[in-house]
Amino acid sequence: MLVPPWLEPLLNTDFFTVCRTHGAAARSECNMYCLDCNVDAFCFYCRSTKHKDHRVIQIRRSSYHDVVRVSEIEKVLDISGVQTYVINSARVLFLNERPQPKTGKGISHICEICSRSLLDTFRFCSLGCKLVGIKRNGDANFTLDGGKNDAALRERDEGISRRRATSSSSQEEEEEFHEGLQQGENRIQSVSKSDAKEPAPTAKPKAVATIAKPTTKAKPVPKAKPPSRRSFA
Repeated sequence: MLVPPWLEPLLNTDFFTVCRTHGAAARSECNMYCLDCNVDAFCFYCRSTKHKDHRVIQIRRSSYHDVVRVSEIEKVLDISGVQTYVINSARVLFLNERPQPKTGKGISHICEICSRSLLDTFRFCSLGCKLVGIKRNGDANFTLDGGKNDAALRERDEGISRRRATSSSSQEEEEEFHEGLQQGENRIQSVSKSDAKEPAPTAKPKAVATIAKPTTKAKPVPKAKPPSRRSFA
């Protein structure tokens, strides 16, 4: 099999349309493609609900053209002979050919299919042009060799196992979180009920200490002596 069955549908898919299901969400653009389902493009939220353990690649945009990262596509496809570019610090390649009016003079490398100028000694400018070259000449293919294919499958299986383990752990943590919340609410309700049954104790008035003032004793008033009577002879 020189060409995988999902490649032509991928190249003919319209990306970056708004998802019908999650149109109101922030990441609702359809820039994902599932190699296992081989259907239309879908958004970030559809991937988590419908394609959780599938082989999914993300399509990006460069100058209004669809590109895919080399690190993603080389795991499932032989991309030898296709020109790659570095865009935003990531190596990518174009899905389909890009029309070019005329090829300038002094260009030493051009695409064998669309005659677009190339930067290096590659045969094709895109995956689409390589597909045409395979159908026309049959001297190239997209099939990975046995070692690369087995490594890709092992990496896929390990990734699925890691995602499942992470999902299981996250689910357990979420259950523990909700259980903790429920226990806290139950404790709050029980405390509220016990407080409602027992009347609150009334506060006793504080005793005010009084300081007795020292009393002064009144001094006795001396009695007046009666005048002495004198006798006259």
